[in-house]
Amino acid sequence: MLANRCPNPSCEYFNRVLPNNAKVCPWCSTPVGNVVAPTPQQPPPIQQQPSQPPPVQYQRPPEQPNYQVPQQAPVDYSTTYQPRVSYPPTPPVYTPPPQRAPALKLIHTTGREFNLVGEGGYIGRRSQSPGIVPPEIDLIGIPSEGIVSRRHARVDWDWSQNAYMIVDMSTNGIYLNNNPLTPGMQYRLLNGDSLRFGQDNLVNFTVYVG
Repeated sequence: MLANRCPNPSCEYFNRVLPNNAKVCPWCSTPVGNVVAPTPQQPPPIQQQPSQPPPVQYQRPPEQPNYQVPQQAPVDYSTTYQPRVSYPPTPPVYTPPPQRAPALKLIHTTGREFNLVGEGGYIGRRSQSPGIVPPEIDLIGIPSEGIVSRRHARVDWDWSQNAYMIVDMSTNGIYLNNNPLTPGMQYRLLNGDSLRFGQDNLVNFTVYVG
């Protein structure tokens, strides 16, 4: 609705709303002829509610095109083998058994036998003192054993001579087939030899090799 306003810029009622029936400005008496349309009042802005995101709708994935795998030709894994060459069997290599020395045996006149274990050792009489190793052929217990020394002789198998060798190491001596032996010298022992310890013919043996 149009309202009356004072058109005088120098008036205190300039452009102020006057009564609708006023013909002149009550302050400056300026005729009210200009009508200014009042400024329309804008309605308060409407507060909008925050918009909710639209619901997510499940979309079906696009169908994949139906591809067909091309058929491959079968692979031939067969192999052509060369014929096997037959070789004559190799005969086994003969390994001869290790050589062993023959047994040595001393047979006393009483019939008692003394055997040598191994391929060498001492002939003597065991010591009564502890800690002393007895000889390989121990003549203790025979008659007149006092003639025999602790280390009366040494016997060893000699592969080069293919025989047992005896060395006199005593103080009373050794006789081989009634022949005295030189101390420190080697002499062959043959099967059936006569072996005597001491010169009084008290300790006698027959040698057996086999």
